[in-house]
Amino acid sequence: MSNSEDPRKRWRLRTRQVRGGLARTGMHETSEALFLTSGFVYGSPLEAEQSFDGTLNRMVYSRFSNPTVAMFEERLAAIEGAEACRATASGMAAVHAALMCQVNAGDRVVASRALFGSCQWILAELMPRFGIATEFVDGKDLAAWEAALSRPAKAVFVETPANPTLELIDLAAVADLAHRAGASLVVDNVFATPVFQSPLALGADVVVYSATKHIDGQGRCLGGAVLGSHAFCSDVLGPYLRNTGPVLSPFNAWVLLKGLETLDLRVERAAATAERIAGFLEGRPEVRRVLYPGLASHPQHDLARRQMRGYGTVMAFELEGGKKAAYDLLGGLATIDISNNLGDSKSLICHPWTTTHQRIPPAEKIAMGIGEGMLRLSVGLEDVDDLIEDLASAFGR
Repeated sequence: MSNSEDPRKRWRLRTRQVRGGLARTGMHETSEALFLTSGFVYGSPLEAEQSFDGTLNRMVYSRFSNPTVAMFEERLAAIEGAEACRATASGMAAVHAALMCQVNAGDRVVASRALFGSCQWILAELMPRFGIATEFVDGKDLAAWEAALSRPAKAVFVETPANPTLELIDLAAVADLAHRAGASLVVDNVFATPVFQSPLALGADVVVYSATKHIDGQGRCLGGAVLGSHAFCSDVLGPYLRNTGPVLSPFNAWVLLKGLETLDLRVERAAATAERIAGFLEGRPEVRRVLYPGLASHPQHDLARRQMRGYGTVMAFELEGGKKAAYDLLGGLATIDISNNLGDSKSLICHPWTTTHQRIPPAEKIAMGIGEGMLRLSVGLEDVDDLIEDLASAFGR
């Protein structure tokens, strides 16, 4: 091994989470510096000109790039195993930019049917306004993917596991079909996190995150990220972000940098708790079904074992009594909070039919696998026995 080889190339996940992208100033600070500045100054008009024409590689304006945001981007790229990353103001800004930057009027997009409500709106409502057609398929059905991708397409979008149904997509198989159709595969990896799933290694071209979720993990701020090749992030996504402006603020980037330092510790701990809770719920007579990839009863458990390293912190379960039973259970909880967020250190639960997917027509919700009795539970860092006791008590009431 050469003495001149950069040791950062050999760093393992835990070290990349703490030290990836670190760029200290002349003050030699321990914690990452926070650059709360909108602009930067130049020593001469020639330096300004060369900064804008690309002769000089330096910061120009925080809508284009910022030192704190750049550290977050570099660290997340190192964790994900991506060539590059661009940060955004929210997870939905990341989804929107990752798709819209690469499509034109007349293009065709294929997507899995089970999606978060806002993602579904972009694909079903926004894109058609600009002459972009979207075809939705049953994400579990490879034959449906084969049929949809037997014709040319520009992009394929999937969530796996999906929100809130925990439906899985066979990423390697869909990536192969997408590439044959001339499409890039964009994967929302929020539920799995980079700790439990690596879509790029399975053939995906682009990965998106709501950094608001597990990356922050403590309910403090919004953020998003798009990861892919240098060419995509620079030549395709870069101009779109630069000119439309959905950029991450330096302060939020600093908060998210600190979140990355403990990402695996929090996610692995919460996932271990989630497995126990899923088992508890599966044994309750009031529960019709539990959707958690770590359960042998999950219809795609074998796929989860193949393409994931862990099963995540989120589950869904459906109650026998429909909406009334769901509301009764929610009203009986004393520890778990009712909230539409997820990936938090606090356990959070919501009723997708009336919250995150409220504006989707009932027939479409049913087609997605969302019933009126379904609840989505995001497991946090509390003691597992306290959470189980809270649920048991709510069932008892």
